[in-house]
Amino acid sequence: MKLLIGNKAPKFQAKAVVSGEIVSNFSLESFQGKYVVFFFYPLDFTYVCPTELHAFQEKYEDFKKRNAELVACSVDSCYSHLAWLRTPKSKGGIEGISYPLVSDLTRSIAEDYGVLIPDEGIAMRGLYILDKDNVIRHQVVNDLPLGRSVDEVLRTLDALISYDQHGEVCPANWQVGKKRMTPTKAGLEAYFA
Repeated sequence: MKLLIGNKAPKFQAKAVVSGEIVSNFSLESFQGKYVVFFFYPLDFTYVCPTELHAFQEKYEDFKKRNAELVACSVDSCYSHLAWLRTPKSKGGIEGISYPLVSDLTRSIAEDYGVLIPDEGIAMRGLYILDKDNVIRHQVVNDLPLGRSVDEVLRTLDALISYDQHGEVCPANWQVGKKRMTPTKAGLEAYFA
């Protein structure tokens, strides 16, 4: 796995399903000026994956309120994405998902982000939070059987936004409205006081 924190997000242009339509040259750079949560999932029509995609959809408006976009990516084709989008949730589908689904048929995007499992040809559950300048500020990778916590992604995004706005760091388990601290010895002592 590559450590990408502090680097510009690897660039790509790929096919994606956006608003139920296939677009040919989708790019994360189109979201310049917004935060982006870019996440990989192993495959369409699997088991943990639809639970994650629906969990992100359920909180999509919460991301939008934070000036953040969601983008998902797998090694499946756009046609597979469309078929899965047309499959009801009750049948294991992702009908109702409204954020973009990127197709990484060549596996080059997963490889560039360091989450490709070469022997299997699929990506681990990598997740990246990009700032408004497309710099990766957070990355986490789960093994295939471990679904992600969308609430933790929102909490981490809130911490990044808070830091960007105030310049104060966010301690462990920080939540909006809780005490931040200056990144100094005095700041730490004041936090624990």
